[in-house]
Amino acid sequence: MPMDVAEVAAHARTENFPIASLLFPREYRPHLRAIYGFARLVDLLGDDWDGDRLAILDELERQLDLCYSDEPDWPVMRQLQPTIRTCSLPREPFWRLIECNRQDQRVSEYETWADVKTYCTLSADPVGRLVLGVLDRAADDRLVGWSDDVCTGLQLVNFLQDVPRDLALGRIYLPAADRRSFGVLELDRPNEPLRRLLAFEAQRARGLLAGGQVLRARIGGRIGRAVGLFARGGLAALEALERAGWDIFTQRPRPSRARLARAAVTALVK
Repeated sequence: MPMDVAEVAAHARTENFPIASLLFPREYRPHLRAIYGFARLVDLLGDDWDGDRLAILDELERQLDLCYSDEPDWPVMRQLQPTIRTCSLPREPFWRLIECNRQDQRVSEYETWADVKTYCTLSADPVGRLVLGVLDRAADDRLVGWSDDVCTGLQLVNFLQDVPRDLALGRIYLPAADRRSFGVLELDRPNEPLRRLLAFEAQRARGLLAGGQVLRARIGGRIGRAVGLFARGGLAALEALERAGWDIFTQRPRPSRARLARAAVTALVK
């Protein structure tokens, strides 16, 4: 049986999502943890499963179906089922996260930014839509659009941080057209064309993450501040990359857990 709830959670204790979720009122937090646990489980199966990854992802989809029709067997899915029922969450966003990881087994790189952005409709945007579902705000198309922008921006930040890791997995998420435009020939070592490309893509991510301010203002109150913190975490990660001189090889530049926690406290009191 795949990993239990605690094992999945242990893989990302310093990431933005679990820290930002602490800012939400207490009644929402178990549902947000359940959604995050599912998202982490899908990625772990798609990236690290020692066996037939397509087969295990098919089994995960079967477990997802059981959440809607019966009782799932896997611990992470048993934790997710009450959230699905309580919040009336649709199946499609969960399916999209599974389908994204299936695509990762078949597609190794993308030609244009439009292609990468389409990938993000599977890999990232569903998480934001599920969060809005927990908050009972998924019917507002404007909020969904801004949420999609923020989630795509966060995914792009991850792509910039994880170029070496993704390359080791046989994947390249920096668009081929952009790599040609900046003359990037090597992704496995530091070089000036790559640094320029990373800075360019970071500006693109900042533009997308600007949707976080709109979400914060439109939702308002403590919940709006909590939602806005997701985007602030992405911007903090970009600042860490810039401070490191776009060096993604010596370490994975990212804001510290303490910095994210300070941002959460600041958002709470403002």
